[in-house]
Amino acid sequence: MIKNKTKVIISLLLITSIIFVGCGRKNEEDTTISDKVTVSGSTSVGPLMEKEAEKFKEENLQKNLKNRHIQMIAIGSAIGAGLFYGSANAINLAGPSISLAYLIGGIFILFIMRALGELAADDPTSGSFSEYATKYFGKSAGFFTGWTYWLQCTLSIMAEITAIGIYIQFWAPNFPTWITALICLIVLLFINLLGVKYYGELEFWFSIIKVIAIICMIIMGFLMIFFGFANSGQPIGISNLWKNGGFFPNGISGFLLSFIFVTFAFGGVELIGITAGEAKNPKESIPKAINNVFWRILLFYVGSMFVMLSIYNWNEIGVNGSPFVFIFDKVGIPYAASIINFVVTTAAFSSMNSNLYVDGRMLYSLSLNNNAPKIFSKISKSGIPYIGILFSTLLLGIVVILNYIVPGKVFTYISSLTTLAILTTWSTILLAQLKSRKEKIKGQKEITFKMPFYPFSSYITLIYLGIICIALTLLPTTRIAFLVAPIWVIFLCILYRCVAKSK
Repeated sequence: MIKNKTKVIISLLLITSIIFVGCGRKNEEDTTISDKVTVSGSTSVGPLMEKEAEKFKEENLQKNLKNRHIQMIAIGSAIGAGLFYGSANAINLAGPSISLAYLIGGIFILFIMRALGELAADDPTSGSFSEYATKYFGKSAGFFTGWTYWLQCTLSIMAEITAIGIYIQFWAPNFPTWITALICLIVLLFINLLGVKYYGELEFWFSIIKVIAIICMIIMGFLMIFFGFANSGQPIGISNLWKNGGFFPNGISGFLLSFIFVTFAFGGVELIGITAGEAKNPKESIPKAINNVFWRILLFYVGSMFVMLSIYNWNEIGVNGSPFVFIFDKVGIPYAASIINFVVTTAAFSSMNSNLYVDGRMLYSLSLNNNAPKIFSKISKSGIPYIGILFSTLLLGIVVILNYIVPGKVFTYISSLTTLAILTTWSTILLAQLKSRKEKIKGQKEITFKMPFYPFSSYITLIYLGIICIALTLLPTTRIAFLVAPIWVIFLCILYRCVAKSK
């Protein structure tokens, strides 16, 4: 029996590997551009276009990211601890209805990605939202947006590192999480100091691992639910979706509060806008990446939650470790749980890798636009903004200290702060898209990749983000975000004055 199960697992792994690698390489150029390409940092239309265009300096990052790299970098950032670990918090709030929450959240994520795509396809820059905010709302808006997104990515890395520490304790229960955090930072720094071509390739394969694991879980879950795989031939069915307290066991309030963690889980999809500055052909690759990434991420989130909550009662899934390890443990294959724990550990590292990539590029862009110290504009011979990466890694040392002082509470605190930063970034994208579209319509400019249902889709998504912001204040564990936010705003105000004086 076990041998048959093992054969099934191996077959699924091979099939999904072939499908994803093949799809990723389809219609992709094999040539690699290694020379530095100069691109203008200001091409979009706006009220500040002509004035600001002179201020934006040239970007000298390498154009080495292919379509498959862009897709997997975005997937790598979006699918991490938010799904593999943080989903347990969402399940405890919403119960089986969490699948519906991810579906609804995914629709709004599509609008956010399409708004970003409309901006990035016509104006590809490594600074993305920061530069869009500058062009359409002024220098201070670009400054605030850029630094806040840098903070978002830094906090995301802290959350992922904390999750990895918890995953490692699956094998070594007494191993200190702070030591794991320190080791992760060292390895992460080394990878990101490689050329972007090598980074993109590594991230592609990192992401492939987690994608294959999720697909295998979904397929095996369906076999267990409908055909009795690993359950003595007796189909499990889907009665667990309503049997234990109903589809909404904690009422509508629990369902609505779960969107806090849904938002955190989807954070990272906007990274596509950052990769545009190093994409070979952004007008083609960005729209393609956005469309493909959205449907894959939605399938992974909704599909995995449906399977998980069909097999188990929602209140059996705790927060001590990954729910994904929990579900694979039921299959009955030797070492299955250990294998999946390795996968989710790799997944978290992949997400960390993507976010540190963004940290360096955001500081680089801020420096080019006189919103950060000039030292961050330095790049290595291989086109890497290494000063920004080193600075971000140094500050990430804070998570090592936090995991030493309060190891059990770090993830929840950091995820709430990250969620507030995510809401700020996404709101900026939508507002910039609205302003950009108005300017382009007025100037009768061609739009490469249009936001659907404009302007209704933009406004309704902004309302959705506002509701999530209010929800953050209702939970004691997430309310800390609003206690820390004023400190961050004060810090940015001081930093802005210091940078302005140094010009």
